[in-house]
Amino acid sequence: MSDIDNKDQTEMDPADMEDVEEVEEEETGENENSKARQLTVQMMQNPQILAALQERLDGLNGSPSGYMESLPKVVKRRVNALKNLQVKCAHIEAKFYEEVHELERKYAALYQPLFDKRSDIVRAAYEPTDEECEWKADEEEELTEEMKEKAKLEEEKKDEEKEDPKGIPEFWLTVFKNVDLLSDMLQEHDEPILTHLQDIKVKFSDPGQPMSFTLEFYFEPNEFFTNTVLIKTYKMRSEPDESDPFSFDGPEIMSCTGCTIDWTKGKNVTLKTIKKKQKHKGRGTVRTVTKTVPNDSFFNFFSPPEVPENGELDEDSEAILAADFEIGHFIRERIVPRAILYFTGEAIEDDDDEYDEEGEEADDEEGEEEADEENDPDYDPKKDAAPPAECKQQ
Repeated sequence: MSDIDNKDQTEMDPADMEDVEEVEEEETGENENSKARQLTVQMMQNPQILAALQERLDGLNGSPSGYMESLPKVVKRRVNALKNLQVKCAHIEAKFYEEVHELERKYAALYQPLFDKRSDIVRAAYEPTDEECEWKADEEEELTEEMKEKAKLEEEKKDEEKEDPKGIPEFWLTVFKNVDLLSDMLQEHDEPILTHLQDIKVKFSDPGQPMSFTLEFYFEPNEFFTNTVLIKTYKMRSEPDESDPFSFDGPEIMSCTGCTIDWTKGKNVTLKTIKKKQKHKGRGTVRTVTKTVPNDSFFNFFSPPEVPENGELDEDSEAILAADFEIGHFIRERIVPRAILYFTGEAIEDDDDEYDEEGEEADDEEGEEEADEENDPDYDPKKDAAPPAECKQQ
C-alpha cells in the first residue's frame, strides 16, 4: 500500500504540486489571521489596555494634525487670505437671509386673506358654501353610492339630535393638544381659556427695520382676562459675530418679549395660593400663612425671562429661553401655515412617518451589526451576556 502511495506522489504532476503548496500557504495565512484575531480579543478584554487605548483616543479627538503649524510662513499668509474670503462669504450669506426674510414678509401678505377666511370659518363669522366644503377623502373613493347615502343619513340624524355647533369648536385647543411640543405646556386649568382662542397670526418686521417676527393670539371676550390679543415678539439677528464669524449659520433669535395679561380677579392661572403652617419657637403656637407662588401654565409663555444687556443668563433661564425659541419658531413655521392638518392629525402622521423611516434605517444598521457578530468565528455570545458597566452621570 505504501508503494502505491509513493508511486502516486512520484507521478503527481508538478502543477498539482504547486497547487498543494499554495493551499498550504493559504491555510497557514488563515491560521495566522485566526491567531491575530484571538490575540486582539484577549487584548480588548484587558481593562488596563482598554483604558490606555481610550486615553490615547481621547487625546486625538479634536486635536489638530500639526500640518498647519508645519507650513511655511508664506503659505500661512495665503491661508489667512482664504479665511478673509470666508468672512466675506459669511456677510454675503447674511444678506441672503435678509432677502429671504423680505420674501417671507411679501408672501405672508398673500397667505393672509386665506388665513383670515380660515379664522372666519372657525369662529362662525362665515359659513362655507357646499362647493367649498366638497372634499373627496381616500376612504370615500372605495365606498359605493348606497353606502355613501346611508352614511349621509346617519350624519344628518346625529346632527338633528345635537345642538347646532357654531364654527369649529375648540379648533386651536385641539391643535395644541395634538402637538407634543405644545401639549407639554398645557395644564388642565389652561384648557377652558384656550377654548376662547380664535386665531393666531404671524407678523413680520417692516422693511428696513431690525429682523423680527410677532405671534398674535386673538381671543374672544371671556371671563379670564380682558385682553383681546396676546402678543409675543422674537428679535432676530442675521449677521456674523465679529468675534467668531465662522460660526454664522443663518438668522438666530436673540431675545423675545411677551405682554402683560390683564387677569380677572381670581382667574390668574399662572399663580397659585398655598398655605403653610408655622410654629413659633418660643410660645409653640401655630399659625397658617398664605403665600402666592408661580404656577405651571401655558400662559407663562407670555412672560419669558429677560435677557440682560451683557447677555449672561443662569442655566434655568437659558433652558427656558432655548425651549421658548423652539416653540416660537415651530408656531411660526408649522402651526400657523398648516393649522388644519394639525387639527385633523394628518400633519402629525407625516411627522411620525419621517421618524419611522429614520428608525427603520437605524434598525437595519443594528441588524447588520448583529449579523456580522454571528458570522465572526471568534464571537462569543456569553461575553455579551456579562453585566453592563456601571453608568455614571456626566
